[in-house]
Amino acid sequence: MTNIEDLKRQIDTSRDLLSVVKTMKALAAVSIRQYEKAVESLAEYNRTVEMGLQVVLRTQVQPRSLRPGAGESFAAVVFGSDWGMCGQFNEQIASVAIAAIERQSERSRDRRILVVGLRAAGALEAAGLQVDRQFAVPSSASAIATLVREILLAIDPWQERQAIDRLVLFYNQSRGSSAYRPYQQQILPLDRPWLDRLKSSQWPTRMLPQFTLAPDRLFSALIREYCFVSLFRACAQSLASENASRLASMQIAEKNIGDRLEDLNVQYQYERQNSITSELLDIVSGFEALRELS
Repeated sequence: MTNIEDLKRQIDTSRDLLSVVKTMKALAAVSIRQYEKAVESLAEYNRTVEMGLQVVLRTQVQPRSLRPGAGESFAAVVFGSDWGMCGQFNEQIASVAIAAIERQSERSRDRRILVVGLRAAGALEAAGLQVDRQFAVPSSASAIATLVREILLAIDPWQERQAIDRLVLFYNQSRGSSAYRPYQQQILPLDRPWLDRLKSSQWPTRMLPQFTLAPDRLFSALIREYCFVSLFRACAQSLASENASRLASMQIAEKNIGDRLEDLNVQYQYERQNSITSELLDIVSGFEALRELS
């Protein structure tokens, strides 16, 4: 009976674990769509920022933000996760970030590293990189904007004191319901071909907007919004990818637990049948013994 009771406990535990895995799988699937919608919601605002940049670029004044820097200062923002059960999510993006940061460090005098997520920060520190600031991963799409503002506030003093020449984002980019890939995006310096395309694009109406602010001041404000959009998109993509990785892990776990549960049920039925057979044999043996005595 001890073996049967032990198997019954294992079956009950496996069923409970399977229930948890199914719940986590459902939550991951819902979260993926939540963060994908957050990315989609940025499209119109991003277009507004681009139109503002287009207006400033059409002037004859070249904002100071467009003038090349010395290339001596570098800042990286790496997006990872606080929690596990998401496969190689953190290891993959950390590997890409470490390689790129080390290459850039050979050309830059100063570097600053900001990391979103406890596990990604641990991977970078294990590789010998100093993490200057670490941030918690947002728990929902509505909390992403708060995180982005915190990152921008952390970057502002460095930008004022050291005039950071390069700002690069590292994050996993969603490629479907359960797929993603590591992605590297340079935010600063601005991509000149992209700016040239903006400048030469046709304005949607016959009237070009006018502005009263100094071009450099307006351009800097728009670039800050451009950075906000880029960071928001990177964070939302990273969160969607994290949940995609977790969904894939939970699907594998669900299959493994299901297979294990099937094996346990077979063993349980086998042991139970043996127990019943043994009891029946004992009864028959007892009956035969009584019949011989009588």
